[in-house]
Amino acid sequence: MSETTQQTLQYRFDGPKDAPVLILSPSLGTTWHMWDRQISALIQNWRVFRFDLPGHGGAPAHPATAVGDLTDRLLATLDGLGVQRFGYAGCSIGGAIGADLALRHPHRVASLALVASSARFGSADEFRQRGVMVRTNGLEPMARTAPERWFTPGFAAAQPTIVEWAVQMVRTTDPGCYIAACEALAAFDIRTELGRIGVPTLVLVGAEDQVTGPGDARTLVAGIPDARLALVPGASHLAPVEQPGAVTDLLLTHFSAAWQDTQAAIPAPVFVPQPSAPVLPVAEITAATTLPVAPSEGRADPYPPGMRIRREVLGDAHVDGVMAASDDFTDDFQELVTRYAWGEVWAREGLDRRMRSTVTLTALVASGHLESLAAHVSAALRNGLTPAEIREVLLQTAVYCGIPAAGAAFTIAQTVIQAETTPPA
Repeated sequence: MSETTQQTLQYRFDGPKDAPVLILSPSLGTTWHMWDRQISALIQNWRVFRFDLPGHGGAPAHPATAVGDLTDRLLATLDGLGVQRFGYAGCSIGGAIGADLALRHPHRVASLALVASSARFGSADEFRQRGVMVRTNGLEPMARTAPERWFTPGFAAAQPTIVEWAVQMVRTTDPGCYIAACEALAAFDIRTELGRIGVPTLVLVGAEDQVTGPGDARTLVAGIPDARLALVPGASHLAPVEQPGAVTDLLLTHFSAAWQDTQAAIPAPVFVPQPSAPVLPVAEITAATTLPVAPSEGRADPYPPGMRIRREVLGDAHVDGVMAASDDFTDDFQELVTRYAWGEVWAREGLDRRMRSTVTLTALVASGHLESLAAHVSAALRNGLTPAEIREVLLQTAVYCGIPAAGAAFTIAQTVIQAETTPPA
């Protein structure tokens, strides 16, 4: 497959060729079919463009580990089709792509709808742990728990066919691409940048969404200058599937009005439909988040990247615990560790993180510093080593570092691996 194909996305068009383009983006683990029940109404006014994430819905499995990479692939696809300006609605990670578009390519986006999305998706630990679970057990645990994450209990009980459809979408996703998308969400954080999103934005969320709920939506609305909040009753994370009529009406109203305000170069729909359900956007706008301080001049300080890498490798919970336990006596030591161990050595490009974890596990066993082994077994799983590979590393240490040290290491590693890779009941 050509490099060009690897840098584009699987897509489809619906609607008249001369209509303005409206992009609909799916969420993690779903395909473009999550928007099926919106299409018949939307194509009355727009040419609807839908795409699949890499490895989803039969799309080529070229993993993307950053939201910006997905954005770039989408733009490469649109550039090849001659699409320059468009409206955009994205669900969950699709919303992250939309926000990234609005931040880095605002001239391309006429209007924006962020559905079940967030400026930061939970914690980085959660998504990296999800990646560990999939790498060890495959996608079955994610497929089995998808209905409870995506739908309200009443809807799931009443619509078993849709629930099974949702489960099959996850099962047929490429595991490597799913893990990469988890890495992308773990690293995504635009809380300090929301004030730079300058396009009209609808923030739409299910009232019962437990994944990216109303609190996340209000953070978006508080930070984006021209944003409105639409709270959809009786819906969880996949609101377009669970409440299709209400979501469709909200999208029609938002994009029709936004196009008339901002799309002077592209014909706007002359008919502005009125919502058929009593679900309307509610304005909840407060002050935007403070912007970050500009970096100082000179050689880059290794502390910030060191802290970022330390958190990515060891997890936020571990690092937060270490930093909380630090005091005036140990603060300088923690700064030294962050700045030099993580900001200088772990940041080097000579070895990837899998190899660095392998070396670290071996060194800890060889030196007898087993008090740090549990944290680095977790880190090794997060860095892409499988339990089988960790076992082989420890067997190698048994030969060269001694049976007693390796035996103790096996006991520690076994406990960590069981805790982190056993699917929930």
